[in-house]
Amino acid sequence: METDEAPPEHARFAAYLAELERVADADEFALVTEVLRDPDHAMAQSAVVRHVDRRAAALHLRPDYLRWAEGMAGATGAQHPFLARRLQEWSLFRAIALGRAWRPDALLGASDWLQRKTAESSSNATALELLTVHGRTRRVRATAHNRHHSLSQPPRGE
Repeated sequence: METDEAPPEHARFAAYLAELERVADADEFALVTEVLRDPDHAMAQSAVVRHVDRRAAALHLRPDYLRWAEGMAGATGAQHPFLARRLQEWSLFRAIALGRAWRPDALLGASDWLQRKTAESSSNATALELLTVHGRTRRVRATAHNRHHSLSQPPRGE
């Protein structure tokens, strides 16, 4: 007998995403900690990484990012290395975007996700040049090259 009901972890995943999207700032870290206690660790981590990506995208250029990232690191804890790495990579992305100090080896050792994100959206010439030559994948190298080239072209007059 077939059923149209989604597996329980799918329903919990959707519920977690909805809760995380509307959580008040003051309750955010407690909710993240609660979600990560779910017995389906992969599903819970997936919900939290989506939340981290959404929040970091909105905050990474703002001064309150540092406080948020520190709180999120505490909420996700050392037992979630993937989430810790994602937060570190958002901080690297932030440093690159704001023209702050960053290490080229950190970008070259970063995940495909961060290299691709940087190649697609950064305007940092140093980062784009580095990824054009040393990006991990052909897609990253080509995207970085094209973005760097388009940013270095003077605007065309009409």
